[in-house]
Amino acid sequence: MINAKDVFMACESTYDEADIVMFGVDFDGTCSFRPGTRFGPSAIRKASYGVETFSWSTQHDLEDYKIFDRGDLGCPMGDNVATQMMIKETTQTILKDGKVPFMIGGEHSITYPSVEAVHEVYPDLVVIQLDAHADLRETYMNNPLSHACVMHRVVNRLGSKRLIQWGIRSGTKEEYAFAKEHTILLPASVEALKETIAVLHNIPIYLTIDVDVIDPSLLPGTGTPEPGGITYTMFEEVLHVLKALNIVALDVVELSPDYDHHGVSSVVVAKMVRQCLMMIGEKQ
Repeated sequence: MINAKDVFMACESTYDEADIVMFGVDFDGTCSFRPGTRFGPSAIRKASYGVETFSWSTQHDLEDYKIFDRGDLGCPMGDNVATQMMIKETTQTILKDGKVPFMIGGEHSITYPSVEAVHEVYPDLVVIQLDAHADLRETYMNNPLSHACVMHRVVNRLGSKRLIQWGIRSGTKEEYAFAKEHTILLPASVEALKETIAVLHNIPIYLTIDVDVIDPSLLPGTGTPEPGGITYTMFEEVLHVLKALNIVALDVVELSPDYDHHGVSSVVVAKMVRQCLMMIGEKQ
């Protein structure tokens, strides 16, 4: 492994030989509480070098997989439309080349253009969201592209009951009513997730992980911390369940590293990313 902190550890394959292509989206133009997620991708990469490439829980090694980290997109600050276009075009290219796109962010609004590109290839796509917040507002401060609206846009794109929301513990009463009608809303229960996805083994899945699904006492470095989240250990239990699915694209978003002066949040997210890479890599 080359100790190159501008790429995620062990993600040193060339683009042509890679099965998985990681890219960072350095954007936080619609953060509604505490900005700073634009610094997330670089913090994740740097923190990854404090984590081993070998996982004791899965007994897999990241160096055994072919992964290319293309770096950050270099998003124009505050320009939602241009950023979303860059994301969609990047995802489209990766899919066209027969590779799995893995996006790290960045705020949660970046998920929609990637889902849009994946849906063009997989019209029966289902999205699984691990998150603290519903993100189901139709608009927020007159901006339908806000990170608070991203899952509403996903539902509009895919149709009702094609979004599975797991671990949600915050939202307006209007979002709750919308979720009950249009999404599959699950508690933070591994068993509930296992039962729900039992019929999805041949369906293409987009997995989006907002790091605030983890309790802020363990991961304070996020823009909208919400008490009552899961532990990191439970997160790995969830991945163990999800690995049976046909995950065709994924993202990990909403690390805002500067709110955790100890740097622990970045290390936790780096390990989350490592485990996701292994989950996808062992199927390639």
